[in-house]
Amino acid sequence: MPNIVSEAGLQTRAGQWWDSIPFLTSAVVIVCGVIYLICILVGYDSFYEVCFLPEAIVSHFQVYRIYTSIIFHGSLLHVLFNMLALVPLGSELERIMGSIRLLYTIILLATSNAIFHLIIALVVAHNPFHPFEHLMNECAIGFSGILFSMIVIETSLSGVQSRSVFGLFNVPAKWYAFILLVVFQLLMTNVSLLGHLCGILSGFAYTFGLFNFLIPGPSFYTAIESSSWLASCVRRPKFILCSGGNPSAYIPTYTAQNSPSSALFSGNIWRNLSSWMPQRGTTAQPAQDDPRFPGRGRTLGSVQNTAVNSDSNLQARLLDNSRPTSPSDIAAAGAGERLSNERQLQVSDALAVGAGGYPLPQMPQVASEEQIQKLLSMGFERTQVEVAIAAADGDLNVAVEILMSQQG
Repeated sequence: MPNIVSEAGLQTRAGQWWDSIPFLTSAVVIVCGVIYLICILVGYDSFYEVCFLPEAIVSHFQVYRIYTSIIFHGSLLHVLFNMLALVPLGSELERIMGSIRLLYTIILLATSNAIFHLIIALVVAHNPFHPFEHLMNECAIGFSGILFSMIVIETSLSGVQSRSVFGLFNVPAKWYAFILLVVFQLLMTNVSLLGHLCGILSGFAYTFGLFNFLIPGPSFYTAIESSSWLASCVRRPKFILCSGGNPSAYIPTYTAQNSPSSALFSGNIWRNLSSWMPQRGTTAQPAQDDPRFPGRGRTLGSVQNTAVNSDSNLQARLLDNSRPTSPSDIAAAGAGERLSNERQLQVSDALAVGAGGYPLPQMPQVASEEQIQKLLSMGFERTQVEVAIAAADGDLNVAVEILMSQQG
């Protein structure tokens, strides 16, 4: 029947889920999945030749292991769990950074993970007190080290204060990666503790800005995206340009300022470490110093000056434009000046008394239409009549004297 809405099938929902994954994240999933499938088909299980082995890297300089170790996996559950964890993390970071920037970040994290791994393994294996030489022969494989780095970076970008561990309990967000490290180590004893720990260290080093001098500027990513050999990938709807990421999220990037590396390091480290400590509230910057509002700012002056200036301008527009030269004009100008002083005094009293909750002083009497008509019948102009009545505070006799003196 036409009114019955059928639920989408499993194949349709799987297609929609796959289409929602950005370009690079889906590419990593495909590469890792295809490599594992090929290893199954050809019967390849010599992972000792491609894993991260500190002894082989130091002794034989087999640097390729740094990158082959992250795309090979030892079992079906290994690759399945890693890719399922990569999809939400990689998708979120790719939408923020862009596809090319995330690819560069993954390469940077893989390199830094390997460096941390080598340094720690060498120090622990050759320490004079209690050497652990087995760390140099520990074979680490899989994408999980990069995943732990992504967890730290994504947690820093999200700005949340707590994270849930498998929906069982909440932990502070800054300790979330370390809690996962302990949980996975307790549940699966054959995982590489050092490999995961180095991933966490690389993630914190990235968020603290230690890698800023290694991160190129936006022009680098733009040049790659505009290259002809990448045009077919850029045209795909799932590809995310670096300029299309979220600019409000904090991503350590190359700074164009000509500052020494020491200042760059200290500034980023202190700025990020200070977020761990309680801070007192600070006062806002003055509006004229805000770079979002260019130009000279105006300081709000007293209301009474504005009232006096507007009153003077009104009288100047209503009265004759010529400067008073005759005694009658001087008298009229003096009446207007008295009016301005009285109004200024009333405004000042309103500011001083009205704020305290006391009754405000009454405003000067406004000329009624009947008074204006009486003076208009005597042959005076309406503009001069209104000004004269206002200057005389509603007294018609005084207003007539002012008008007569102006005509005299």
